[in-house]
Amino acid sequence: MKSLCITSQPEPLQFTNKEVPVPKAGEVLVRIKAAALNHRDQWIREGKYPNIQMGTTLGSDGAGIVSAVGEGVEEEWLNREVIINPNRSWGENPLVQSAEYNILGMPKDGTLAEYVLVEAHRLVPMPEHLSFAEASAIPLGGLTAFRAAFHHGQCSSGKNVLISGVGGGVAQFAFLFAVHAGARVWVSSGSEEKIEQCLTLGAEGGFNYKSDSWTKEARQTGGFDLVIDSAGGNQVNDFVKLMKPAGRIVFYGATNGLPEKVDLYRMFWNQITLQGSTMGNDKEFAEMVTFINQHKLKPIIDSVRPLDEVLSAFDEMKAGKQFGKLVLSLE
Repeated sequence: MKSLCITSQPEPLQFTNKEVPVPKAGEVLVRIKAAALNHRDQWIREGKYPNIQMGTTLGSDGAGIVSAVGEGVEEEWLNREVIINPNRSWGENPLVQSAEYNILGMPKDGTLAEYVLVEAHRLVPMPEHLSFAEASAIPLGGLTAFRAAFHHGQCSSGKNVLISGVGGGVAQFAFLFAVHAGARVWVSSGSEEKIEQCLTLGAEGGFNYKSDSWTKEARQTGGFDLVIDSAGGNQVNDFVKLMKPAGRIVFYGATNGLPEKVDLYRMFWNQITLQGSTMGNDKEFAEMVTFINQHKLKPIIDSVRPLDEVLSAFDEMKAGKQFGKLVLSLE
C-alpha cells in the first residue's frame, strides 16, 4: 500500500510502499477514503516535534470503511463507514491525559495511507450527513475544540463568546460548535476575508487584531463569557480586560509565546479563569460526534485533492493562507 512517511531525506515526506497490515486480536483494518492534515503533521515534517521516528506513516485524521477485523471484534464492523478516534492511551482520569498518551500518526502509523490498522475501540460510526472528506476533517481539531468549548469553557446558549485567530482549524471548529450551541459568537483574525466568511456562517461580528482599536471595538459587545485562543502571548491581557465577571479564557496553544506579564489583579477581582486545554478523552469524542449528528454540522473545508498532491497541501498549510481543513481524497 502507498504510505506517506517521515524520512531523513532533503524533503522529509516521501511515499513508501508498505505491506497491508493484518489485524490482530481486537484490531481492525480501515481502508482510508479521505484524510486531513493538521499542523502537527507539518511540525513533524519540519523536525519540530518530539521523539520523531523515521519511517512512520503520518496522519491523525481519517475516515474510511472497515475492510477486515481481528479476533474478538464483532463482525458487524465489517464494511461500515467509520471515523477514527486518534486518541491513544488517554488513561482513566477524564480530567487529564496519562503519561502514556499519544496521537495516531506518531509513533503509530497514521491515516496518510491506503490502509490503517487501529484498535476496534478507536472507531465511531460516520455521521450519515457527511461525506468521507467532511468526516475526515473532524477528529483532531474537532475534539480539541469540543473540549475547550464545552468541558473547560462551559459554552451554552446566550453566552458571549470570542474565538480568536479564527483562521486556524481548531478555532473554526470552536466557532461552529459555539454557534450551534446557541451562543453569541464573535471572531478575530488578521484577515478581513476570513472574518467575512465567518459572518456568513453565523458570527455576530469580527475584529481585525492587526488594528490598534480592535479591543475598543470588542468592548461594545458588553464583554465575553468565554474566549477560546491558540496564540497566547501578550494578547492574554487584552482578553482579561474584555471578560465579563467570572469569564473563562481557554487556550490550547501558545504560538505567540509567553506573555511578558499577566494582569493578575484584574483576574482575581473579576474571578476570571485562565485554563489550558489539550485534545480530549474518548467520552468527549463520542459526545462530539453526537453533537455533530444532532446539529447536522459540517466542518469548514478549504480544499480536497488527491493523495498524490499531498505536498502541495502541506506547503499551503505552512503558508497559512487556507480557510478550513485541507483534505486528501483516496477514493
